[in-house]
Amino acid sequence: MTGNRCSQMCRLAGAAFLIVSTILGVSAVAHSDEKAADPPQNPFPDAVEVPPGIFEGGTEWLNTSDPIDLKNLRGKIVVIDFWTYCCINCMHVLPDLKYLEEKYPNEVVVIGVHSAKFDNEKVSQSIRDAIMRYEIQHPVVNDSEMLIWRKFGTRAWPTIALVDPEGKYAGSQSGEGHRELLDSVIKKMIEYHRWKGTLNEKPLVFTTEASKSQSTELRYPGKVFADSVGQRLFITDSNHNRIVVTSMQGELQQVIGSGLSGMEDGAFETAQFDHPQGTTLVGNKLYVADTENHSLRAVDLDARTVSTLAGTGEQAQFGEPPIGTMRETALNSPWSIAHANGTLYVAMAGSHQIWSHRIDSDAIGVFAGTGREDVIDGTLKDSAFAQPSEIVADAAEKFLYLVDSEGSSIRKVSLSADGAVTTVAGTSGLPRGQSLFAFGDTDAVGSLARFQHPLGIAITTDSLFVADSYNHKIRQIDLASGSTTTWAGGGKPGNSLDPIMLNEPGGLSIADNRLYVADTNNQRVLSLDLTTKQALVVSLKGLTAPSVATVRSMPDMKDATPVEAQNVAIGDKLSFNVTLTIPDGHKLNDLAPISWEVFAEGEQTIVDRDALGVRDEATVNDQKVAHFDLPMTGQPGEATLYVRVSFGYCGLDKNALCHLASAKWKVPVMLSADGTSKEVSLSFPKQ
Repeated sequence: MTGNRCSQMCRLAGAAFLIVSTILGVSAVAHSDEKAADPPQNPFPDAVEVPPGIFEGGTEWLNTSDPIDLKNLRGKIVVIDFWTYCCINCMHVLPDLKYLEEKYPNEVVVIGVHSAKFDNEKVSQSIRDAIMRYEIQHPVVNDSEMLIWRKFGTRAWPTIALVDPEGKYAGSQSGEGHRELLDSVIKKMIEYHRWKGTLNEKPLVFTTEASKSQSTELRYPGKVFADSVGQRLFITDSNHNRIVVTSMQGELQQVIGSGLSGMEDGAFETAQFDHPQGTTLVGNKLYVADTENHSLRAVDLDARTVSTLAGTGEQAQFGEPPIGTMRETALNSPWSIAHANGTLYVAMAGSHQIWSHRIDSDAIGVFAGTGREDVIDGTLKDSAFAQPSEIVADAAEKFLYLVDSEGSSIRKVSLSADGAVTTVAGTSGLPRGQSLFAFGDTDAVGSLARFQHPLGIAITTDSLFVADSYNHKIRQIDLASGSTTTWAGGGKPGNSLDPIMLNEPGGLSIADNRLYVADTNNQRVLSLDLTTKQALVVSLKGLTAPSVATVRSMPDMKDATPVEAQNVAIGDKLSFNVTLTIPDGHKLNDLAPISWEVFAEGEQTIVDRDALGVRDEATVNDQKVAHFDLPMTGQPGEATLYVRVSFGYCGLDKNALCHLASAKWKVPVMLSADGTSKEVSLSFPKQ
């Protein structure tokens, strides 16, 4: 490394908190007496040039067809997210990034730099699964050796860095909860660089991992709850945003939730969840940790309805009251629920605490944990947890047991009046923060045992079973001796049944001498005999992936190109042929789908309602004409349709970026018995 480049890198690291100081300066400028006609000021006059090859050193690029060089993003505001997929704080940043991507689709490009904490997170396939599980749409580079991390002087997960359209590093901000700050800064950057002419507002498109995946019955199931009395399984189909109820053998009984991500109460068919996780059953009422809605939901299995029990739908911020009324108290990523003595206990992963709610009361609040992310034993008030991810009560309802995923430890919480928190296996009480990095794969007694980000736990009379997720194992802990042994799994991801292989199992439950496993990355639930260890896949008879067809609200179509009225013959479909226009020196992006959607103005009776607003893929022929069919009702009538079609095209050079072209048309349509055609022809304007 040359001395000049080393100097530049030191300057990069030294600029670490420019965003905070600069936004204060931006506010001062906004309230100055300068005339509105004056040119906007550069919000980052001290930004430094990013050295060439700043993204070099990554193991593999994901969510893009080719590696990305920062120089190819000139003209864009580049938001760089340093993250690791185990981290709850990193998960909390993802909605902020999505907000920015959707608000500034033509001006902002987000690049994820995945700099792993755990060994398992260094594997590209593990990151690929996390990308799909978290529904990330932007490119991600696997920074397995943390080389890019060090180049930027990053020191904490998560950290957001900004590079301006001229390729200059503006600064970074660590932690979560900075959406408004980033939004304000980006607005100023857009204003200045649009005025200067250095902003490229041509949208880019990337080939996502999700676009290459197949539909599955379950999508990253997070948890499973086995009901021995009712002989039922409650499977949290997390990425399908629903709860699947089956018999112990897998016969489908009920599906709770429409499959759409949202927070809607009501009937099973219309209710909405957002990536739910743990459940527990009390009587015939199922309680659900609706994780990304930061809420607890109650499911009345007799009335077939869903209601919101606790939470506001917004993530709680640190420093908010530790106790309050159910619907007015914000929660922070509830991940699991257990029931004991008429009280619900909640593993609040986002605040690193255990919360409690006495059923039929109107109060919810902290039961144990200071909120500090660590593994510290002591009184309920003074103890600390590190992202508790599954919690279970013993049969006598005297103790709770839980997995602290970030601390890779197994904890025990006494429910007595003077209860205390202790550590059953794994480390605790190390100097500040060191317990978060004390992980591994070691069978031993008590504190000598090592786990790697365990996510699930279940209990029998004499043993704990732990889903040691990042070791792809089930571990058994003898409650009398404290000895930890490997019970199933080979330590590497796989899906065989003999020998048993797992892929980041996320949840466990026990009933009738069988262990049920949410084998998350294998998209399945397993049933294992506790005596023989014989493993079966729970075959979900009759279950299909949810339909995502829904009527979207019509976007702004004021600039839609008007088309002559079409007199179309009555039929069950209306065909569209759209001629694509690709700029010279470019080619169609064969890896990106050509998508279409149609909206209707006002009330109409000719188009099948379920087809409106649905994004779908079109076929394309050798002449670059895209074709799709719009389902019709077969009834005569008139309607004004708005059609939007998008496709990707790329430069011819290796590693050239791909762009997104989109066009909208306003098409009056009349369906009648004497219609003259059954298709509509449209053409893209020149790119």
